[in-house]
Amino acid sequence: MVRVEIDQNSGFCFGVVYAIEMAEEFLESKGTLYCLGDIVHNDMEVERLEKKGLKIIDHEDLKNIRDTTVLIRAHGEPPETYQIALQNNIELIDASCPVVLKLQHRVRMAHDRKDTIVIYGKPGHAEVNGLIGQTGKEAIVITEEADVDRLDYSKPVSLFSQTTKSTEKFYRIAALMAEKTEQMKANDTICRQVSNREPDLKIFSRKFDIIIFVAGRKSSNGKVLYETCKSVNEKTYFVSEPQEIEMEWLQGASSVGICGATSTPMWLMEQTADFIRNKES
Repeated sequence: MVRVEIDQNSGFCFGVVYAIEMAEEFLESKGTLYCLGDIVHNDMEVERLEKKGLKIIDHEDLKNIRDTTVLIRAHGEPPETYQIALQNNIELIDASCPVVLKLQHRVRMAHDRKDTIVIYGKPGHAEVNGLIGQTGKEAIVITEEADVDRLDYSKPVSLFSQTTKSTEKFYRIAALMAEKTEQMKANDTICRQVSNREPDLKIFSRKFDIIIFVAGRKSSNGKVLYETCKSVNEKTYFVSEPQEIEMEWLQGASSVGICGATSTPMWLMEQTADFIRNKES
């Protein structure tokens, strides 16, 4: 029988754990809670919490509700969200990750110094939107090394990163920008709880014939860590739920490793392991 093992270092980062614990505590006492955006980029976990009474809303919905309670998830929010909540008498449960809050503060300080703010991140991502909001929407978001050629280097530049991006790529971008100007400060704002998973996952992925990487399709961190696994084990497969596994992937394999993103719940990885064991038995 095939050996199936779950990576015990995978699963929620502390910021997501904190947000979910706050949501569950409120739901147990009140029964209903609004959450501004998906509490985590994993549809299965969102569905589990929705059954407990969590209601996902967007920013347009926020403008139209009053006298209620809304959870701010770990990704953080721009200042205008807090202004709308104040105007609409909305009580906020602020579960913004402390790492993200510190990053927001650093971005705001650099913007106050009149630096050009450059953010390495995913355009439209909730965390990135929160960072742009600290600059009056003046920050420039870049995603690729080639993007450094379109930046204005006429005044000091401060480079920041979305907390869940690749450390290696951040430093490549920083090096290219440093070639353009001496007035550049690179701020490594990548969460170490996230970045440390890359070397750990490489070690884990080498141990198995097959890797099943479990993550939500919306998870930026999931895409990065999946590629990390695949870089050392070409037989790495991405699934968002156990039913997506094709059993022919496992033909001839004697070992399967299961791992996931910082937005992947441990219970979902356990379900995935059980799915494989039941199919194999």
